[in-house]
Amino acid sequence: MGIIYREPYQVPFYESDINHNMKLPQLLALALQISGQHSISLGMSDEVIFNRFGLVWIVTDYSIEIERLPRYAETVIIETEATAYNKLFCYRDFNIYDENEHKIMTIHSTFVLMDYETRKVHPVEEEIVKVYESEKIRKMIRGPRYHELENPQSTPYRVRYFDLDMNGHVNNSKYLEWMFDVLDFDFLSQHTPEKIDLKYVKEVHHGTDIESRLTQEDLTTYHEIASDGLINAQAIVTWKKK
Repeated sequence: MGIIYREPYQVPFYESDINHNMKLPQLLALALQISGQHSISLGMSDEVIFNRFGLVWIVTDYSIEIERLPRYAETVIIETEATAYNKLFCYRDFNIYDENEHKIMTIHSTFVLMDYETRKVHPVEEEIVKVYESEKIRKMIRGPRYHELENPQSTPYRVRYFDLDMNGHVNNSKYLEWMFDVLDFDFLSQHTPEKIDLKYVKEVHHGTDIESRLTQEDLTTYHEIASDGLINAQAIVTWKKK
């Protein structure tokens, strides 16, 4: 087991939707902040990794299981653990608990280290990951198989300055926002996500014109973010009625 880190968090008004649930893009951004706090507490902050190795962390995959979303003004506990790593990938879990320590969400995530200058994936540095005391494994943890969408509904967007994060690429939570934004208002107001698989394929740069593509089969939606004829991100979302 890796070292576990926990923080309480009270959901503010500006991170809540019309159903009084916490917005999922903001929740993903919060999870990354908590992982950063974990790293700082162990002396391996993003700044240290960048200055010493010229590397930055990026997320490649999420698998999210949702019993329910945190609610407006609710105080939840966010727990994270770097669970395992191999030559290229690092795996981190986030568990979200209510005030009674009942788990309401789990986020499985996959990270890689990227060379900031070349923008290429860099092999895992043992000096970086040893502080988390996570297990070294040989296998790769794979998500679902994604297929290119056929005849999708498509909505255009343009990448803006405030869509970017400190690494200079589009913030991970923005992709999910683009994906959800193309869904019908009535559908979003009457349903909540139950399971999300999300894969980042290729980063999007400032000023790029992108398309958020969607197909739907009953309570399962399939999503793509694409630009210049290439897929940047893919997702499969299973929904349930409120």
